[in-house]
Amino acid sequence: MALIHAKTAAGRREIEDRGLRLAPALRSVLLLVDGQRDSRELQQMAQGLRAPEDVLEQLAALGLIEAVGGSVERAPEVPVTTQLGDDPLRCQQLRDWMAESVRRHLGLKGYLIQLKIERSRNAVGLEQLWPEVAAALGRAKSPAFANRWLEETRALVLA
Repeated sequence: MALIHAKTAAGRREIEDRGLRLAPALRSVLLLVDGQRDSRELQQMAQGLRAPEDVLEQLAALGLIEAVGGSVERAPEVPVTTQLGDDPLRCQQLRDWMAESVRRHLGLKGYLIQLKIERSRNAVGLEQLWPEVAAALGRAKSPAFANRWLEETRALVLA
């Protein structure tokens, strides 16, 4: 089970005054902790920042973050790429649906996801982006909204 982490009062103070003089990677991860992202997502982001593998444990040991709950509500991932096969028209419809959803609901916050959607060459690549799109929609709107989006996307593919 992935945990949701939030900054403690000490963590918020550290952001303001830099009293502990954290290493840049630790500080960057601390900035990302928002009470919405789960530990898996934070770990992925931390890798991109070249933070240590135990960055969340280090921040917790310093009293800067704490676990505040379980993982965000997510719909189960069900492979459906065999339904699309190699049909380029249906694949383009899925790409358009995903791009429009990100544009409408995430705006500029979804720019990097938009690029990934546009660069996806096939249905498998698009399907692999579903969890990332759903997680972003869950943060921007709500987990229930993200689950509805996943169901609508699956319905589009299965139609």
